[in-house]
Amino acid sequence: MTFTILVTDGVSDLGLAPLNDDEQFVVVRIDDSTSADFDEALHVANGLIVRSATDVDAGMIGRAPALRVIGRAGVGVDNIDVGAATDRGIAVFNAPGGNTVAAAELTMALMLSLVRRVTAADRSVREAAWDRARFRGVELQGKTLGLLGAGRIGGEVAKRCQVFGMEVIVYDPYLSAARAGDLGVQLVELEDVLDKADVISLHVPLTEETRGLVGTDSLRRMKDGAFLINASRGGVIDEDALALALNEGQIAGAALDVYETEPLPTDSPLRDVPNLVLTPHLGALTEEAQVGVAKEVSDVIRSALLEDDLSPALNAGDLR
Repeated sequence: MTFTILVTDGVSDLGLAPLNDDEQFVVVRIDDSTSADFDEALHVANGLIVRSATDVDAGMIGRAPALRVIGRAGVGVDNIDVGAATDRGIAVFNAPGGNTVAAAELTMALMLSLVRRVTAADRSVREAAWDRARFRGVELQGKTLGLLGAGRIGGEVAKRCQVFGMEVIVYDPYLSAARAGDLGVQLVELEDVLDKADVISLHVPLTEETRGLVGTDSLRRMKDGAFLINASRGGVIDEDALALALNEGQIAGAALDVYETEPLPTDSPLRDVPNLVLTPHLGALTEEAQVGVAKEVSDVIRSALLEDDLSPALNAGDLR
């Protein structure tokens, strides 16, 4: 028996090797998920692999009668209706490990850009200015990093910041004391992170519990001169509250790689506030990470279809 796997959203060819190299699989790549060709291929596909651009909603799932597995070449599954897939008995997989280093390194890039005001200084020089006094920064050494979430990516950020000489405190209800000890971080309450951290970095999924986690009250509680970074999920920060806090100078600066609505709307208040670095969801966008997440999801899809191994599926416990 052969299985047809429909791939879209520019998923890495190198990462698809576990499927491409196995004669039991036919890989069909159609990068325009709005096309008639995509819908035709979807009708016979046994597996679907996407990144973030394709919205795998109940309607799309309903047009795929042969579908058995859906794979997200990345961590989040915000663009996949997991409930609709589960109702159809379709396993949903992601790739939680493949982009860990890329996301951690982008967090460090945003952090350093913030504290040394790199993007603003670059813009100033390009405008023929040489106003060095405007861009006095601060050092990371001796500062306190507060992590909201210390899973794979947050843990890697903690390691890198410790090398910079930072103390790391963490709010994460799911992090064990043993794991915190291994990372060399101190587990604290959310209020302690807000009160004590010089830099706060978010590494949490978007859930009902985390939506708006950092809002007006949290921003007011942060230290004067503190910085805020979000390279996890849009919606975790109240963007209107952040724009107001930056306009009023409540915090020293922020950097965002993710947004509640993507692409960022042209009328977003974030576009016109000071001391804010914006990047277009680059967290996993390295050559190495794109290969890594594609290979990770290809491996689990291959095992699911050939060996009926659904254990890595996000909805494994709910499949009938």
